Amino acid sequence: MASRNEDDLAPSKTEGFKVGEKKTLDEYAKLDQEDEALNRWKASLGLGSGKTVGDPNDPRKCVIKSLALEVQGRPDITIDLSAPGAVETLKNKPFTIKEGCRYQMKAIFVVQHEVLSGLKYVQALKRKGIRVGKDEEMIGSYPPNTTDKPTYEKKFAPEEAPSGMMARGHYEAVSKFIDDDDVTHLKFEWSFDITKDWK
Repeated sequence: MASRNEDDLAPSKTEGFKVGEKKTLDEYAKLDQEDEALNRWKASLGLGSGKTVGDPNDPRKCVIKSLALEVQGRPDITIDLSAPGAVETLKNKPFTIKEGCRYQMKAIFVVQHEVLSGLKYVQALKRKGIRVGKDEEMIGSYPPNTTDKPTYEKKFAPEEAPSGMMARGHYEAVSKFIDDDDVTHLKFEWSFDITKDWK
């Protein structure tokens, strides 16, 4: 039986959707070579352009490099997820968000070894131990990074921080990056404080 925390982070499922058959990069490249529309689709994925940059000694299919909070007129608040020990210390190092500000999250990541299908970001938000929200952002499907495209960047939908005396305070979040095959590529806990002014 899944824990409550795992239920909070379960991504939504589309009824009737089935994950397609897995193919190698060579199989995708050779797939229906005479089909012009399919060739445009493969080119849009970057299949066949540049040399792959994945680390053959790293078995991960997706490596999340950083997550950033962008607020217009302010420096980005960036969480470097690739630094040693960074993920383990996030929960105890909250950052500040000014109430009512408009912000946008941004993820930087690398795909290696094979095509990544249906990457999603799922977040469960709690305040004083009570779940106050759940967000899910579809990031998409990506081929392995190449010398032509060494990283991917995905900006999430803009949001507005809650405001008012009742909204101010400390929040804890559990987030994960998961794909269509239910592979969790990164799961981490972090926290932030909503305050009246920037600190």
